[in-house]
Amino acid sequence: MSSAVGIKWGTPVARGVLATTILGSGMAMLDGTIVNVALPRIGEELHASVSGLQWILDGYLLALAALILVAGSLGDRYGRRRMFVIGVVWFGAASALCAAAVSTEMLVATRILQGIGGALLTPGSLAILQSSFTREDRSRAIGAWSGLGGIAAAAGPLLGGLLVQVWSWRLAFLINVPIAVACVLMARRFVPESSDEQSGGAHPDFVSAAVGALGLAGVTAALVEAPGRGMGDPLVLVCGVLGVVLMAVFVRMQQRTADPLVPPVLFRDRTFTLANLLTFAMYAALGGVMMLQVMQLQVSLHYSPTEAGLSGLPMTVIMLLFSSRSGALAQRIGPKLQLVVGPIVVGAGMLLLTRVTPGASYFGAVLPGVAVFGFGLAIVVAPVTATVLAAAPDRYVGVASGVNNAVARSGGLLAIAVLPAVAGLTGAAYTDPTALTSGWQTSLVVCAVLAVAGGVIALGIHNGVLGTPEGKPENPAPGQCLHCGVEGPPTHVRPTHATTG
Repeated sequence: MSSAVGIKWGTPVARGVLATTILGSGMAMLDGTIVNVALPRIGEELHASVSGLQWILDGYLLALAALILVAGSLGDRYGRRRMFVIGVVWFGAASALCAAAVSTEMLVATRILQGIGGALLTPGSLAILQSSFTREDRSRAIGAWSGLGGIAAAAGPLLGGLLVQVWSWRLAFLINVPIAVACVLMARRFVPESSDEQSGGAHPDFVSAAVGALGLAGVTAALVEAPGRGMGDPLVLVCGVLGVVLMAVFVRMQQRTADPLVPPVLFRDRTFTLANLLTFAMYAALGGVMMLQVMQLQVSLHYSPTEAGLSGLPMTVIMLLFSSRSGALAQRIGPKLQLVVGPIVVGAGMLLLTRVTPGASYFGAVLPGVAVFGFGLAIVVAPVTATVLAAAPDRYVGVASGVNNAVARSGGLLAIAVLPAVAGLTGAAYTDPTALTSGWQTSLVVCAVLAVAGGVIALGIHNGVLGTPEGKPENPAPGQCLHCGVEGPPTHVRPTHATTG
């Protein structure tokens, strides 16, 4: 199966490929934010505790983070379009099952199924862009994908609020079904198939994937259940210890196997490693804020679901206007400045949101925080994604996308598991405006510190052009450093100063 490289920006095929990947990944992003808005109504109808609400979010994120690595590898081996389409179909079917849930336990189970579909389609969308577009157009395409896909995430609260008020929280899941159908039809028409021709048809390391998934599940279960059960509870202890041990075993397996699920060579590139650490910090901060923001507006400020959704509209507009331009700017000057400044601006927006308390006005408290938050996201999202993918060899583009997505989802997963306990929100505390406001403010400070830490991490990233400079080969031999021709990890992010291979 050949790799389809060479689609030029602005052509009809390019627009079709971009629209398809945005529709697929945007469906998953949209779902995440819609569910956040629906949480209060879900909790009320299904009589869920804080722990139950955490599992509704974390069940999805757990499956997504645990399986996204093997999903990226599956795409590289068996076809990126093929796995993308399978993921879209799976996601749509699981969404219909979520809408039919009659208990918290059933909804958590169907959300886990939905996360499997999300794991298959999410890395595929980025890998399709990276493998289909010409090298000089990739950053621009990823910028457009980030901006327009981010709009889906930002529009989720508004759409979710409308759907919840029109009928029920169940519409938040049913909306994915027609989107999935349209996405499959577009993929079959526009998206070229591509794969890693050097994979030799080898099967992904499913044993490692299972070990990693169980390890992450154990750690998450311990973190979610510890506040209610206590740290000394046998279930919490067993899950925590087993999770940590299995995660360590997973790392060891990746170091020893000849065909690792996560090739260690990727992490020999400092830019790849630091960009993923930045991603973890940013998405941990985002996961915590997005879970609590719509609850704070509805419970403590008595916004309707639609009003809570409308409150985030400025963020949607800002990302629409600036995300693609941010990706293009990183292409011209290198990503480092935006990777440092963006997280700091996000942190400032989070601190401004601490003023969103009972009695606060929208224009005096909500709007300034949301606007600054949105500017920060527009600055950082496209450059960090492009940096991670550009730092990986072309043959590992699916795996690199999977790693970055797994890191992002793990950050959100752990934030949702930990923050309610840190903020003192347990049991039914989220229904008490006083308790929720206190927890909201504490969580914002914690998340702002995480975001700023991401900007500090970015100081160590090499600032280079996101692409291959003239005179350099686009596809070096595996293991050959582009800078000096000796054995070492190849990289597509060009430092502005000399490096060793």
